[in-house]
Amino acid sequence: FLFQLKAQAPGSAEELRCLQVINQQQEGSSLEELISNQSCLKLANTIKAYVATVTENVIRRSAVKEAQRSYFNSSEVPPKTAGKPSAHLTLRPQTLAQDGNSKRFGNLSQSCRHAIARWEDSTIHSHLQNITYRDGRLRVNQGGKYYVYSQIYFRYPSDGASARVSVPQLVQCINWKTSYSQPILLLKGVGTKCWAPEADYGLHALYQGGLFELKAGDELFVSVSSLAIDYNDAAASYFGAFRLDL
Repeated sequence: FLFQLKAQAPGSAEELRCLQVINQQQEGSSLEELISNQSCLKLANTIKAYVATVTENVIRRSAVKEAQRSYFNSSEVPPKTAGKPSAHLTLRPQTLAQDGNSKRFGNLSQSCRHAIARWEDSTIHSHLQNITYRDGRLRVNQGGKYYVYSQIYFRYPSDGASARVSVPQLVQCINWKTSYSQPILLLKGVGTKCWAPEADYGLHALYQGGLFELKAGDELFVSVSSLAIDYNDAAASYFGAFRLDL
């Protein structure tokens, strides 16, 4: 140790003499000689200053690490956003019993008296994100401007000779339920078709969409003129909405 100190700090004769005195001290002997030795006092002050510098650096590094740990573990770190509100639902088969429950959707116009109460919300063709779905309705959780859309794929079977004179009116409506007791008609699509006499059935798709300002708690649902719909094609009949940042 003495050799290393001498090599690193040549000319420190006083410090070396102090170390020699310490080396010659017997265990349990008095420290009076060291205290009265000026070279030892100088060495002690040098060591004290060095220890203070090292201690300060250690404390500073510890404080930085603790601050970093507190930042990343803090509840103030903003959570990951769940994404913009959006929904795309596909049609499920409707039954007469469900059609009879359309009254719980409110008073609907005669042309769109059948509310669709069953949609798929968790298949490969459908999804929900920050919008709530229940019993045929989409419920908005965040207010804003929403593009609302729907398409229904009607399927009317022919009935022999009567099909030649049958001219069914196909109507699709998107309704808006607010805090008011009765729903408000947002969109209405109409199609009137004459099927070929030799056709087994006639098909017609109605699509509509529009941009509306909605508030949190508002609900949307679809109603139609007839439940004669093709339920076997998830890509043909659907209902959805998504918020736009405008």
